[in-house]
Formats: sequence, structure tokens, C-alpha cells
Amino acid sequence: MRRRSGRVNREGALAEGDLDARAFLALSSEVRTGFESIRATFRINSDVSPMELKHQESSAGRMSPNRRKLRLCIAGAQNQARKLRTSVASVKTKQGGLQMSPLRPDPSFYPSPTLAMEAPPEGLAYVAMMNPKYEGQSDALGVVDVDPASPSYGQLVGQVDLPDADNELHHFGWNACSSHLCPWAPHAHVERRYLVVPGLRSSRLHIIDTKENPRNPKLIKVIEADEVAKRTGYKSPHTVHCGPDGVYVSALGSANGNGKVGADGPGGIFMLDHETFELQKAWEADRGPQYFQYDFWWHLGYGKMITSEWGTPSMFLDGINPELLLSGKYGNSLHVWDMRKRRHEKVLKLGDQYQMVLELRPAHDPKKAYGFAGVVISTEDLSASVWLWYLDHQDKEWKVKKVIEIPAEPADADDLPPLLKGFGAVPPLVTDINLSVDDNMLYVACWGTGEMQQYDVSDPFNPKKLGSVRIGGIVSRAAHPGRPKQALNGGPQMVEISRDGKRVYFTNSLYTTWDDQFYPDGIKSWMVKLNADPKGGIALDKKFFLEFHPDLRAHQVRLQNGDASSDSFCFS
Repeated sequence: MRRRSGRVNREGALAEGDLDARAFLALSSEVRTGFESIRATFRINSDVSPMELKHQESSAGRMSPNRRKLRLCIAGAQNQARKLRTSVASVKTKQGGLQMSPLRPDPSFYPSPTLAMEAPPEGLAYVAMMNPKYEGQSDALGVVDVDPASPSYGQLVGQVDLPDADNELHHFGWNACSSHLCPWAPHAHVERRYLVVPGLRSSRLHIIDTKENPRNPKLIKVIEADEVAKRTGYKSPHTVHCGPDGVYVSALGSANGNGKVGADGPGGIFMLDHETFELQKAWEADRGPQYFQYDFWWHLGYGKMITSEWGTPSMFLDGINPELLLSGKYGNSLHVWDMRKRRHEKVLKLGDQYQMVLELRPAHDPKKAYGFAGVVISTEDLSASVWLWYLDHQDKEWKVKKVIEIPAEPADADDLPPLLKGFGAVPPLVTDINLSVDDNMLYVACWGTGEMQQYDVSDPFNPKKLGSVRIGGIVSRAAHPGRPKQALNGGPQMVEISRDGKRVYFTNSLYTTWDDQFYPDGIKSWMVKLNADPKGGIALDKKFFLEFHPDLRAHQVRLQNGDASSDSFCFS
């Protein structure tokens, strides 16, 4: 390489490191992942002075791919016929040696679910807040204090206002998480720093930096809809998950659809770079018969991805379409994919009556080949259900089975919204589910009846209901124990669980136009917290009841440093 008037030729480089494999094998909770020490030796031939080499060394540190300063010590120089051979001393992180930033993964990353459950409790929660009028007050990301010892516990302590109010913010996620500790992950030292926030209606992606001040994050980038469409072929991004090799985003529609109802598909998945957020093309190499898209998750230990179905944007943006619903036109299947080859492998059909297969929650233990899917409604009896997908190890086939059914509740037609008056009942409307990190407890949000249910799923084929709380609801309007005289609308919707399984948070808004159909008096948005016994039993925290600004509705919740639905793992 040229450096001013001299020449520098690298003759050789050797890097060595010491690490404790017990952490990566999850054999000890006392040992952290990452290198304990690193030794680097460089041999250089040059005809320039030691001062020039020192300058070159400084530049190399700034431009290092791992983005950490590598401080090299040039031990000496011998000029033999204007050929300078320089031996660079070892670089150590141990006390007494030369110091450098340790090449350790983000401390919020854990190699296994068991170790993740031992993580410190969360201090903050991030909440998507959307403007139902699509004008005026901009959409925002809220920051909620969830530390019981804090004087601002249960309060909104920060807010990032976005440039626009037409986004319909939905299931945002982290740029990086524990899946980066997988042996084949190419970016083990990236940070859990940025939140990727999709706008379902606007098709924008918002990148928010939480590192400098977690209570006051900053919007650093907006990726506009036309760029998403041009680079990926998709529109209406909905769900963000951090994978081992990139940020995965589901999109519910095609940018090339013709605009007719149901003809604006297929939906699918695209990816972003973890740090630059450069858009990549559509993820699917061969989508087979898959057309509808909603959620997606994976089994890293088996190299499989599972996707679910809602509908295309023209089928839901303006509200639920009764004609499409009663004729079984919304999504009713799961799909199995080869994750590495990006190829569709199998359709798991639930039946036409099971409409809108939404949230997916796979087992966190990578050795377990099963997961749960929530189904919003059955057109036969208005019931909701939860299904188990699983790998049958005898015949090596992926299968699906209904394991929970929640019936509709009779109601007076005068108490029902116009959409339901002819049925004389309130459907549970299971719109979210969540699974504890130890895979033992499943939480089921019944948005219609205003009930949060807790199930023991340690035997996934035979769930046992252990707990239930009522709050809100289309008919019941149940109050919070901290506000016993205040009737509430909306119902348990987006639910998030702490890593240790002892705290459960949820909000009450589903989707603006659907909110208005099922709660025509207007959702008054709130967020609450459950105290959960890992062995069974739940109760609302009387001190945690957060009401949001009348012009904003709260939806997705993410917990600082990770939660039950943010991370996936490669070690048991």
C-alpha cells in the first residue's frame, strides 16, 4: 500500500485468543461469552520511518471492521538497506498489558434461554403509539418507566415523535439480539442498540437509536415507502425480528399488486443490514403456494421457518370485511420453510372456518421443535383457538393440532357494536399470544371479551388454564383495580413478558379501523402490568395503570435489553 512517499508491505499477521467454551455450551452461568484475551502479531516490511508506521497503525485501528480501536505497540525497527522490519507486540486485555476494548458480545445477549432468565430486570419499556386520525399529532415511540423502585414508575418518561401521523405503527423490534451468538452468525459483536419501527399503512421504516440515552432515544433514519418497494418489491411492513444474519421484516402486500381486493399480494419477508439498515431484496427463493403473510418465526436448531397468514392490505386496511370473513377468505394456514435455502416446504392447513392465523410463538429451547399459533375467530361459532405446530419425530413431518379453544360469550344485542348485533355473542378475538422464556407459560389475549388467560404448557399437547384477569371488553368494560370506578374499553391486546417470566405487560389497541368497528365509542388507550407467579397465577399491579394521550393509541411493547418475544437462541 502507498503511504506518502514510502511503501508498506504486510508480510504476515497472526491473531490468537483465549475463551472459555463453558459459556457457549451453556454449562456455567458464571462465565460470560467472548474472548478473555486477544494477541495480535503483525510483521511488516517498509521503507518508511517508525513515525510513519505509527500513523498507519492508528489509521488501521479507526478503520477496523470490528469498529473497535486496536492499539498496536511497535516494538522496534531495524533498517537494513532501507528495508524496515517491524515486529508488533502482542495486544492483551488482561491487567498489566496493553489495553484494548474487549471483543465481547453485547451483555444483553445470552447463549441459552436458561441464562436469559437470569438477566437483570428491565427498567424501561418502549411502546408504539399511533394516531388514529392519521393527521395532527404525529405517531410516536413512547418510553415507559417500569422500575418499581423509581419515582416515575408506570409513567411515560420519554417520547420520540415521528415526522408523520399516517404510519399505523406495528410490531417493531431490535436490530440485534441473542441469535447473534449462534456459531454461524457473522456479526457476533453487533449491539442491541436500534429499534426498527415499521409503518403498516405508510410502508415506512423508522430507525431509532436507544444507546446514548435510553429514556430519550433519537430517530436517526427514515426509509420511505418508495425505497422499500423498489428494493424489496413489498409494501405494508408489519413485524420485525432480529435474526443471526440480519434484520428480518414481514410485509403484508406486494408493491406490484393491482389494487383489487385480495389481489395486492403476495406478502413476504425482506431483510435489512444490522448496522447500515441497507435494504435487501425479497427473502424468498421459492415461495411455492404461499400468498398471505403475517408473522414469522424460526427453529434455529432445525433450520426451519414458520409463517402465518392474515390477508393482503386491501382486505384489512379499511376494517374487517364481513363478506370476506364469512366466506373464509382470510388466512387459515401455516407454512414451513427451509430457512437456509429460503424455500417453501409445506402448508399446514387449519380449515377454512379458522380465520386469521396471526401470532406465532415457537419454543425458545432450540432442541424443541414446536410452537403455538393464535387464531382470531372461527366462522362456525365465533370461538377463538390456539394451535400447536410440531415436528413428528417418528415420520419426520411437520403437523398442526388445536390445543386450546375459547368459546364466545352470550350478550344482549343492545350491548354489541353493529358488526356483532346479529350474532348475540361476544367473540374472544385472540389477537396476541406470548410464551415465557422457559416455555412453560402461555399468555392468551382475548381482545373481544377483555380477558388475559394464563396456561401451563409444559406439556404443549395438553395446556392447563391456571390464571385469568378481566379488564376492558366489548361488553364487560371491566375496571382496573387501581381505578375501580373507571369503566375501560379495548381489551388485552399486545402482550410482552419479562425474561424471568414474573412480569407481563399489555396494551389495548389492535388496529385503528378495527378498533372503531369493535369499540365504536373510541378506544381510550392504556397499558397495564401483571405480576405473574412462574408456577401459576396472575394479578394486575394496582400501581401500574398508564393512560395515553387521547390522540394516541398504544400497541406493541418491547422491553429494554430484551424480552420473551425478542430473542431466539442456538443453545439449550
